[in-house]
Amino acid sequence: MKSRQFLPLLLAVAMPCLAAHPSDTISTSQGPLKITPVKHASVMLEFGGKVIHVDPWSQGDYTGLPKADVIFITDVHGDHMDPAKISDLKKEGTVIVAPTAVAQTVSEAVVMANGERKTVAGIQVEAVPMYNLVRGPSAGKFYHDKGRGNGYVLVLGGKRVYFSGDTEGVPEIKALKNIDVAFITMNLPYTMPPEEAAECVKAFRPKIVFPYHYRNSDLKVFTEALKDEKGIEVRLRDWY
Repeated sequence: MKSRQFLPLLLAVAMPCLAAHPSDTISTSQGPLKITPVKHASVMLEFGGKVIHVDPWSQGDYTGLPKADVIFITDVHGDHMDPAKISDLKKEGTVIVAPTAVAQTVSEAVVMANGERKTVAGIQVEAVPMYNLVRGPSAGKFYHDKGRGNGYVLVLGGKRVYFSGDTEGVPEIKALKNIDVAFITMNLPYTMPPEEAAECVKAFRPKIVFPYHYRNSDLKVFTEALKDEKGIEVRLRDWY
C-alpha cells in the first residue's frame, strides 16, 4: 500500500522532466520530423536518425538533449554564434554549416554563401539572404549587412523547412516557394515588428509558421494579421 501511495508523488516529480522540452512532430515521406524549441533562435530537429541544432546558445536549457550531427549557424551575433555551446554539442563527425563571417571564428565550418545550395550530411540545404533594409544603429549602418549571415532552407523527407535568422522582410524571403515549415524572427530594433513579419509570411505562404526570436514582441499582432489567411497555420511555442 505504501508503494502505491508514493506513486502519485513520483509521477508528479517525473512529469516536469518529461515536459521540459515539448516538441512538435510533423509527418514526412521519410518518417517523422521532430521539432524542439530551445531558446530564442535555438532549435533542435530530429529526423532520419540525425540530430540538427540551429544557432545553439548557452542561455538555452540543453539538459537531456542529444549532441549534434549537424549544426547550422546563421550570424556572428552572440545569440546565434556561441562557440562554447557549439563545442559542447559537437561529437566526432559533427558537421557545422555557417557563413564566411562565422567561419572566421568557427574555423571548421563548411561555408555557404547567400544563394548557394549544398548537400550536407545527406541534407539538401539552401542559404537564404538575411539582412536589414532600413534598421541599424545609426544613419547609413545596418544591424545585419547583406551577405554576412544566412537563413537556411533544409529539405527533410520532402518537407522544406526554413529558418529566417535575423532579418527584415527582404525580397529574397518573399520570393521563397513551397515552404512547409517556417521559423520567422521578429523583435525590434534588430529585425522587424510582428506586423511586418506577418506581411512577409503572407508573401511566401508557408504551410506552418513558428514565430521565434520574438523577445518582447506582441505575438497577438502577428496571429491577428494572419488569422484569415487560409493555408497558413501559426504555431505559438514557448521560447523564453
